Amino acid sequence: MRPTFHLKTLAVAVAAFSVASAASAAGLDRSGQDITAFLQDGLYAEASYTYIDADVTGNDNAYIGTDKNAYTQGNKTGDIAESYDFFRYGVKADINDTFSVGILYDEPFGAAAAYNGDNNFVSRGDRDAVIKDVTGNPAYSEAVVDNIVIPQLKGALSAGNPGNLTPAQLQTARDNLTGLLTAKAIADAEEATKGEGTQVEVRSESITAILGAKFGAKKNFQIYGGPVAQRVQADVRLRGIAYGPATGYTSRLSPDQDYGWLAGMSYSKPEIALQAALTYRSEIDHNMQIFETYPLAGTLAGDPAAANQSGTIEITTPKSVNFDFQTGINPTTLATAKVRYVPWSDFEIVPPLYNQVSKNNPAYRPDGLALVGYDDDQWMVEVGLAKRLAPALAVSGTVGWDSGAGDPTTSLGPIEGYYSVGLGAKYNVTENWAVSAGGKYLWFGDAKGQLPTNKIVGNFEDNDGYILGVKLSYQDK
Repeated sequence: MRPTFHLKTLAVAVAAFSVASAASAAGLDRSGQDITAFLQDGLYAEASYTYIDADVTGNDNAYIGTDKNAYTQGNKTGDIAESYDFFRYGVKADINDTFSVGILYDEPFGAAAAYNGDNNFVSRGDRDAVIKDVTGNPAYSEAVVDNIVIPQLKGALSAGNPGNLTPAQLQTARDNLTGLLTAKAIADAEEATKGEGTQVEVRSESITAILGAKFGAKKNFQIYGGPVAQRVQADVRLRGIAYGPATGYTSRLSPDQDYGWLAGMSYSKPEIALQAALTYRSEIDHNMQIFETYPLAGTLAGDPAAANQSGTIEITTPKSVNFDFQTGINPTTLATAKVRYVPWSDFEIVPPLYNQVSKNNPAYRPDGLALVGYDDDQWMVEVGLAKRLAPALAVSGTVGWDSGAGDPTTSLGPIEGYYSVGLGAKYNVTENWAVSAGGKYLWFGDAKGQLPTNKIVGNFEDNDGYILGVKLSYQDK
């Protein structure tokens, strides 16, 4: 005889959907940092696998001029979002009727994007074409710039003040020379990386240990908390004239492990399957080893060796607040809600060499530029229903919304949030063992991709994706 879902345990049915509760939406958010495994009754263990496949396409910017906000539809980028997967594990046990312990593993933050094809995010290696595009002058070629224009400008400037030029005219001549030398440096970098596309990959792992203590006349309340160990690594490669002087830039951030903490409080009323939990996770500061290659740095220093630099970088993964809620509606139906807040507007990646070179432009002094940053904070809301259809089978459905982290946003992840719908199911194979599966479809918000200089370099519209997940769980009450 198959086990029956009682109202008290109906809540476990919705766990089917936690296997597909993440998306590439705001910032680098991935897993949603779910802790519901720790909130289960008795001895509980789970292992889940999530696969994300997003279709993110757009066009580069064909506009040539000085207006950073101007956009003219250019070449197609193709699908820049690479498929992404991760695992999640959790174990929770009751020491007695007051204290509980748990261990959770997840991969909270990440990114995987790659540009290919014929667009401004891929190095073309055609020096003449690059110089024409960067300068905006179709009459320029490398030979014309090298043999005519640059010698004329250098000669005029070295002669002092020929023709009694005004200070403004002299400054224009200096700016023109700097612009042409920069165009040549971009052409050099494009040639050296010909055929390579822009890529980014960020991976993280997190292990959380939790100790909980129940209190109250019926042990309805619980406080919990514990340490978090987090490991992060990243690789970034900027290619193509979309990045201007930064084309050819490469950085590798070595894996680094550091520590934070988690704290929360929950309330439960088992007779109506009510449970509410509020969880706070701290920021975690990482001091990481970084190796950077920036061709322009060598050009500016007049020394090719200056293009390579090793050093350290501090990256702070953001704090977050999660609210999880569920309650029984009738003996076979459960309502659920999730809310998540992450202040991505506080997050930046500031590589030292990249930042140092940016300060050569007076417009970005004294602080220089970050490689990645976001304008807005993330809000995610998801509501759902779980329904017992048979003694051993329950299904669930959700609808969700994610605000994203601003538009325009980084060209390394040009999405502004999403809307989602999904379905899940859970089947109790035995009294203790269950298998869950879920899927979710996402409509991504349109976004323009921009550089740290705030220049628009692409437009990404009408994109979508899906998430699939499967979970194996064990529970002994």
